[in-house]
Amino acid sequence: MENHLISVLIPFKNTADFLPECLDSILAQNYQNWEVIAVDDHSTDSSRSILDKYSSYDPRFRVYSNDGKGIISALRKAFSLSKGAFLTRMDSDDIMISNKLEIMVSSLEKYGEGHIAVGGVRYFSERGISNGYERYEKWLNELTAKGTNYSEIYKECVIPSPCWMVFRKDLEESGAFNSDRYPEDYDLTFRFYEQGLKCIPCRNILHLWRDYDWRTSRTSEHYAQNYFLHIKLHYFLKLHHDPTKPLAVWGAGNKGKSIAKDLKNRNIPFYWLCDNPQKIGKNIYGVEMKHFNHLLHLEMPQSIVTVANGEAQEMIVNYLSDLNQAAMVDYFFFC
Repeated sequence: MENHLISVLIPFKNTADFLPECLDSILAQNYQNWEVIAVDDHSTDSSRSILDKYSSYDPRFRVYSNDGKGIISALRKAFSLSKGAFLTRMDSDDIMISNKLEIMVSSLEKYGEGHIAVGGVRYFSERGISNGYERYEKWLNELTAKGTNYSEIYKECVIPSPCWMVFRKDLEESGAFNSDRYPEDYDLTFRFYEQGLKCIPCRNILHLWRDYDWRTSRTSEHYAQNYFLHIKLHYFLKLHHDPTKPLAVWGAGNKGKSIAKDLKNRNIPFYWLCDNPQKIGKNIYGVEMKHFNHLLHLEMPQSIVTVANGEAQEMIVNYLSDLNQAAMVDYFFFC
């Protein structure tokens, strides 16, 4: 069972308050054939000394400095120095459930190459978790339990960065950490999808995801909403867009405007739809807003839906279903 080495890649920066709990959770794993490749992204606290201490009494912890700057550069270095047959990522402020590595490697051994092991996650915080994070956690775990993560890939990142494991070959063929596109976890998820890696269903909570105010995903500009939208549109145009079909954008809010502006900059024609009588007929970015019923006049259209309201989304799904349109073929929810 423990013949295969697992490489755990950990980029870290100024997480001294949480590192011991993170590293202890790795030491406590049922599966013990692992190596940690930790890369210090220019920490200014005691993070480096903590990891140096762990590596001094357990050689499975290997610590290096980031030659560049940022998570992507740190992950590239960690991957280049790794030796494992299986690869996974870990955030330096999180906690592994004790059977996490065991369950994931068992899943990959059972299903073989061409698969990605995923697991349930649970947010935790000293101040409690917001309703938004609770909804995201529930949504994500429901997808993971069925292995249908990709079915809603354009809504949010459907594979959490610290809770996946793949064969080395599959990570390499997916481009590993070669891309400079942020958010790096969302970009890698799309590349797993593009490569055709199948998600292995998992109902177990395997990872505890820490939330706090100065977490990178809350403070870095690389995780702002516009970055997510750029990634979504990039992969939609690459993987799903059929230029022979008319393209429609639903919604005139900030996300709809961002997508519309991006399409205009790319010289990609589109129809702009909404149900707001105050906006219908107006010209925005040189495109006239039309009532969504205009879709009836388009032959085999594809739609990008940027409407976030849950009830409105349900209405749109019913409307498009009545037109015999299919999700992830004819329409794509971007939120």
